[in-house]
Order: sequence, then C-alpha cells, then structure tokens
Amino acid sequence: MLVLGAIDAGQLLQVVWVSTVAGITVTVLFSLVVRFGSRSAEAQRNGAAGAAVAYGALALTFMVVFGGLVAYGVHVMLSKS
Repeated sequence: MLVLGAIDAGQLLQVVWVSTVAGITVTVLFSLVVRFGSRSAEAQRNGAAGAAVAYGALALTFMVVFGGLVAYGVHVMLSKS
C-alpha cells in the first residue's frame, strides 16, 4: 500500500487529459492530411488544376502542423527529467 501513497492524483489526471487531447489532435490532423491529399489527387485526375493546388496546399499546411506537433511532443518528452 505504500506505493499508492506516492501517487499524486492531480498529476495522474493531468497525464490522462493531456494524452487524450494530444492523441485526438494528432489523429485529426493526420486524417486531414490524408483527406486533402486524396482530394488533391482526385482533382488533378479530373483536370481541375486550381482545386488540386488548393487541396494540396491544405494537405501541406496540415502536414507541417502535424510534424510540428510531433516534434514538440518529442522535445517535451526528452526535456522532462
């Protein structure tokens, strides 16, 4: 029972909600990359060059945000002691 006394419930709750929010956010961002990437390819096949570029730009934007979030997460994990 000594182990249970060393657990801080507030920190445990913080880990749970932060990991839940981070997991949902990263999943949604990457799904938007896939969605807009496929729409860009479809628009290009249909000859809609403007729409293909716009969807491609959106996919690239979400990919940059996704990559930045992953890099930030790795940085936070490695900087904690």
